[in-house]
Amino acid sequence: MREKILSIIEKNCRIEVKELAAMLGVTEVDIMNEMEQMEKEGVICGYHTLIDWEKTSVDKVNALIEVRVTPQRGRGFDSIAERIYNYPEVHAVYLISGGYDLLISLEGKSLKEISNFVSDKLSALDSVLSTATHFILKKYKDHGTILGKQEIDERMQVTP
Repeated sequence: MREKILSIIEKNCRIEVKELAAMLGVTEVDIMNEMEQMEKEGVICGYHTLIDWEKTSVDKVNALIEVRVTPQRGRGFDSIAERIYNYPEVHAVYLISGGYDLLISLEGKSLKEISNFVSDKLSALDSVLSTATHFILKKYKDHGTILGKQEIDERMQVTP
């Protein structure tokens, strides 16, 4: 039951407990108890709303920063990752394979603000060897949701 609950709420965290219980054929109390237990265990870490910021008047710039670092003895990449994820601008930090060690998702008000973060804060860390910044120009799909999907006019064209 746990995996089914997670699959459903991952796509729609606003689903009502009553509806979720009906879908899974269990009681609402069972659902509430299981979700509460998963929150306590840290399986469910939070509930988020996905916003298409391009449809608002708010200016936001998103970037992905690839970072090569020197791992620390006894702590590996965890210590430097922790230093980085504690910055409020940072949305996510991932340990990745390939030519870089960490991938950082970052949000700012402007290209300059992101560039300043990279040069003043990130590159200044002793463990950081190099960075590569990639600005996100447009999001097509995020967290499994297609953004800015254009409605297709399926009417037949009539010509005189």
